[in-house]
Amino acid sequence: MLKYYYLKGNLQKEGDVLILEYSDKKVEKIICDDKILQKKIGTEFGKKVKMRLNQLKAADNFYEYLSKIGLGKPHLLEGNLGGCYGVSINANYRLVVQPLVKNLDIENLKNCKVLDIKGVLDYHGGKNEWIIP
Repeated sequence: MLKYYYLKGNLQKEGDVLILEYSDKKVEKIICDDKILQKKIGTEFGKKVKMRLNQLKAADNFYEYLSKIGLGKPHLLEGNLGGCYGVSINANYRLVVQPLVKNLDIENLKNCKVLDIKGVLDYHGGKNEWIIP
């Protein structure tokens, strides 16, 4: 069964855009409900998070986002966030995403059509302060 998504007012079929999934239902509830998101992190910051998510969805695959689009200075994370990427929302906070692939080599990232959205985090200065969830 084909899935369809609206992106910038245009109907897209699955495979044409990067698909965002949420393994944590709490993260999904906050991010997918604008009222809850704004109550949790504020209107302006919520708009920035949504903007980054839309930019991710606009890519054909995660490698395209990393190499061509590159908005939010995506970077590979280490330690307990190994296998994930941080995408800048502002000076301190990052949207944390995990490409759902076997490994992070170029070929797998070129075929990566699905990201798991982990949440929004400030990991600077040795802290891990999650604001979403």
